[in-house]
Amino acid sequence: MYDMSAPTLAGKLVVAISSRALFDLTESHRIFTDLGVESYHRYQIEHEDELLEPGPAFALVTKLLRLNELASKQYVEVILLSRNSADTGLRVFKSIEHHRLNVSRAAFTKGEPTSRYVRAFGAHLFLSADTDDVRRALEDGYAAATIFPSVFRNETDELRIAFDGDAVLFSDEAERVYQSAGLAAFAQSEREAAARPLSGGPFKDFLAALHRIQADFPEDASPIRTALVTARSAPAHERVIRTLRAWNIRIDEALFLGGLDKGEFLRAFGADIFFDDQTLHVESAALHVSVGHVPHGIANE
Repeated sequence: MYDMSAPTLAGKLVVAISSRALFDLTESHRIFTDLGVESYHRYQIEHEDELLEPGPAFALVTKLLRLNELASKQYVEVILLSRNSADTGLRVFKSIEHHRLNVSRAAFTKGEPTSRYVRAFGAHLFLSADTDDVRRALEDGYAAATIFPSVFRNETDELRIAFDGDAVLFSDEAERVYQSAGLAAFAQSEREAAARPLSGGPFKDFLAALHRIQADFPEDASPIRTALVTARSAPAHERVIRTLRAWNIRIDEALFLGGLDKGEFLRAFGADIFFDDQTLHVESAALHVSVGHVPHGIANE
């Protein structure tokens, strides 16, 4: 008989993360790359009791899981997706237990791509150190990014997440006009289309999931703060504002920088992570905050 009380992830913000994003596996990965699978397997088992240090997404995951401590409701589920086998992955789970991370669900694929389990778990976000896995998840329609660490750390309990607009929160339709016809044509096109909402990009559903959590708290006491940080400027700002209004999704801060370098502004915002599709912006931002590169849209073709 079907168990009506069976566990479900419905209603939760589901974040899938690779072991190399969660922990520092630099040495392990070097052995895998230089010496092959058998040497890697032997190394992991020999070092099974050596705890792993935090990786580029560790602080973000800690803050996400902390949201579950704010009320009786479980807001967030973090899933581990790893190319380890269950055997070699034991070291990862020992480190999860040591760091007291409430991560209990995992998929170990023994070298196969992990991205196919993003859909199975219904993840709103997939963070990985493997760009090929990230691309596959994006092609399947899921928010995904290759994560890069930063020296900056937002030490407050508040979770602060910043997004680029075109090809991240929104489709790349406007970016395609800019790339093909230039800035003047882009500005004219956006002026003419100001009342027509942009289509959603890969991170729309993730932002919507954050918004649903925010809605449970008074606006001046929310544990999450979001920002749009875009190279757009007036008059191209209007379509963005009207798009978010049409989606009925809240964004707390919006920075229209008109092409200025984003890094200092992201640090001023205190971003725990910033998502952008363009390598130039990612490299600049990574000097200030943690960044997730979103290899999506015309800039990555």
